[in-house]
Amino acid sequence: MSASYGGLRGSQTIDRARTYPCGQGALEKPARTGTFGHMSGPETRVDAVIVAYNGRDTLRACVEPLAAMPFVSVVVVDNASPHDPIGAIEDLDVTIVRAPRNGGFSYGCNLGIARGSAPFVLLLNPDAQLQTADLAALVSALETDPGAGVAGPRILDGDGGLLLSQRRFPRPASTLGQALFLHRLAPSAAWADELIHEPEAYERPGTPDWISGACMLLRRTALDEIGGLDEGFFLYCEDTDLCRCLRSAGWTTRFVPTATARHEEGSSAPRSELLAVHARSRVHYARKHLTRGAALVDRAAVALGAASHALANIGSPPLARGHARALRATLGHPSATAEAPH
Repeated sequence: MSASYGGLRGSQTIDRARTYPCGQGALEKPARTGTFGHMSGPETRVDAVIVAYNGRDTLRACVEPLAAMPFVSVVVVDNASPHDPIGAIEDLDVTIVRAPRNGGFSYGCNLGIARGSAPFVLLLNPDAQLQTADLAALVSALETDPGAGVAGPRILDGDGGLLLSQRRFPRPASTLGQALFLHRLAPSAAWADELIHEPEAYERPGTPDWISGACMLLRRTALDEIGGLDEGFFLYCEDTDLCRCLRSAGWTTRFVPTATARHEEGSSAPRSELLAVHARSRVHYARKHLTRGAALVDRAAVALGAASHALANIGSPPLARGHARALRATLGHPSATAEAPH
């Protein structure tokens, strides 16, 4: 998940949510009745889930094309936004879920996923757009490959530039490489970075370790098998964890270059006020998926990265403060709060 969700209010301490091992997630089976909207119909192939937190200006452009697709049922989850975005889409044929609290992006996704029953689930950022032919290409990729649990498209930013949406799983070497800025010296070296930089990799089908959660299509049976998204990730790294859990359960990840999504605010770098949240999520991921020793090394590398980036951004006080908060968060300091605008 990119920085576009921004789902925090004011100066807020991130709760240490329960960690869900792969296969024991928080996803509940969908209720057959309710007051939030209709269930997936028999002709529905895709349940599209969009989690909104504020973002009224971009929400309609995201939802309207999906609402017009006859094979798609759209669920929009408002994650207790202080500035209600739902007015922008209230005339569209979509299901609205009002979350009782802002439990984070994974929490909102699980609420939306549980409202449907279609064989495929689309997770799409509220500032992203996907057209009919592109969604059809993702569906086709999963239909023709029964071993694939998730598929993702090429993602372009608002100016049409390619976003690096294929990634390698984090590991201590790559975390250290980023902390020491080695990924800038050797951007194509697998040991130094998680991003897949080679342009040709985005021109052909692939099976990367993980893909950006800004736009991903999931097979519902695979999602059910791992129990949905881990709500211990308030924001960031939930897409990495999701693909890792699917891989552990025997499912593959597919990159589909014939499908293209647009992500208007597509920077993968967290905003300065959310750097502490990102650091916590990295530590949470390492604890969940690495050995105890490797997780400790990775946490130290995350802390080193926060310190090195704070120093490198000394001329930009907001960024420097953000990285300093990330350092405190990594070390478990109780005052490490995330400050986000209302």
